[in-house]
Amino acid sequence: MWLLVGATALAAAGITVGVTLATRTVPPSATSALPKQKGAPELDLDLGVRTDPEAVALRRALTLYARGHLKQAGAIFARYDSFEAQVGASLAAWPGGFDRLAGLARAHPKSSLGQLELGLAFFWQNRIAQAESAWRKAARLQPDTSYAVRAGDFLHPRDAPGLPPFSPSFDAPAKLADLSPPQRFAALRAEARSGGAHAKLLYGAALQQLGRPVSAEREFAAAALAAPKDPDAQVAAAVGLFDKARPALAFSRLGPLVKAFPHAVTVRFHLGLMLLWIGQLKDAKVQLERVVAAGPSPFLADTKLLLTKIAAK
Repeated sequence: MWLLVGATALAAAGITVGVTLATRTVPPSATSALPKQKGAPELDLDLGVRTDPEAVALRRALTLYARGHLKQAGAIFARYDSFEAQVGASLAAWPGGFDRLAGLARAHPKSSLGQLELGLAFFWQNRIAQAESAWRKAARLQPDTSYAVRAGDFLHPRDAPGLPPFSPSFDAPAKLADLSPPQRFAALRAEARSGGAHAKLLYGAALQQLGRPVSAEREFAAAALAAPKDPDAQVAAAVGLFDKARPALAFSRLGPLVKAFPHAVTVRFHLGLMLLWIGQLKDAKVQLERVVAAGPSPFLADTKLLLTKIAAK
């Protein structure tokens, strides 16, 4: 259900940058009775839109790792000296690589990646309190990273993975379709610096997809300031405030927009989406049904799909 929500909303945005991350799974509750974990801990390496030879190789290693081919993945990780590669190599030697991973985390005390993976290693050993402590550090150290976002998934296992994305009600420029992921991201960034609110919204949505929520929220806030009467900009500023530890902040910003923009379906759609994110299916259904009742919109197809999935629960 949660994976569908995230995929649907990102598809609605229509401006995929091309991010490649490790497989995202719904995190198990860190407070429930746990059986012994199978295989090696989840490995999340954020390579963004990089296309350099190392990034290509590490993505290949991540694929092998996710399929359980640890030895082959480890051989690729061992070719490189980057922190990401060293973390990958230590986990590919699981369980023998735990001490190396712990040493890497100590040597890079400001790294959210180090703390995220150390927490996962603790979790695989059923050392729950230590896992949660490491994840809290990961969420705090580098909040503008996908590693901090992923740590939040484990700290709040009842919520959907990731953060609710903002989906513009307008299309991205057609010229972006023919660009490579790095070129597309660079173009969005350049347009945001010199363009108006919509350019900032598109760039902010791209930053969200790349796991940079703090930077995304900054772009959304700038767009809202530049266009106070634009519902897209105001909705984005609200969605950008979503924090699993304090969801009320985003809801308090988004809720009043229902009255401020009574005919803007983007408000109802994103309100329903955020309610889905925190597991409030009944209330989310009410909002999404109002999107459908409003008639044709950029959100109609995705909304109907979400309602079908809610009905199947």
